[in-house]
Amino acid sequence: MIVEEFFEDYRIGFSRRTMGRTITEADIVLHAGQTGDFFPHHMDAHWCATQDFKRRIAHGTLIFSVGIGMTASTINPRAMSYGYDRLRFVRPVFIGDTISVSATITEKRDHPKRKTHGIAVEAIEIRNQDAETVLVCEHLYLVERRTPAET
Repeated sequence: MIVEEFFEDYRIGFSRRTMGRTITEADIVLHAGQTGDFFPHHMDAHWCATQDFKRRIAHGTLIFSVGIGMTASTINPRAMSYGYDRLRFVRPVFIGDTISVSATITEKRDHPKRKTHGIAVEAIEIRNQDAETVLVCEHLYLVERRTPAET
């Protein structure tokens, strides 16, 4: 779906939530192959059985990528991702866990150099099937203004 929203249209407090997605062993194996991260925490079930979590954990970067992808349900040609701040892996995700994502606009601010754009900040919270937070971050959007900011 295409939605054209200018910076002025973004509303602090606007929130959205995704459906769930179950993390599989195939997800972990594919992500390891794509990134080269074959650490035993993700790949070695026998070694993991001797560790605190007792089982393999999904890569934090996998959960970040999948979670952000789950929020990408609309295209706004007036906005683009400007990056991510304050990324934290709060709790491990295991094979068979189902994650869902909430995204809430928490801040709007002027761009320090571009008067034709503003920055909208969206708080991302990824939770598992037990409603436990597993990952948080801030997603920054560079959004075109309807009217340039005053200098």
